[in-house]
Amino acid sequence: MTLSRRVAAEALGTAFLLAAVVGSGIMGEKLAGGNIGIALPANTLATGAALTTLIFAFGPISGAHFNPAVTLADASQGGAFAATVLFRWLVPLLSSEAKEVVFHTPTPAENDD
Repeated sequence: MTLSRRVAAEALGTAFLLAAVVGSGIMGEKLAGGNIGIALPANTLATGAALTTLIFAFGPISGAHFNPAVTLADASQGGAFAATVLFRWLVPLLSSEAKEVVFHTPTPAENDD
């Protein structure tokens, strides 16, 4: 398959999936009359059915990732390399609080435990 055909399949599949998720959420709520116990399973089943159909339809063309990050990762030698590059690129942009979560440095009080 040509790159343009694969990109078009991913874009179209993503658009259909988004429409299915949003549409099933809205219709599930309306049809259930405000009963969340009915609306959530109905939304889940409709979304799952739509996703399954889209995977069968677009899988042979593009792999049916429907996620630009996954598509880019898959396109670059297995994905782990792309994920690592993306993470290292994002780390300098993180706030100091987020860096502390990612790269935790124990305080002297924590070392005493």
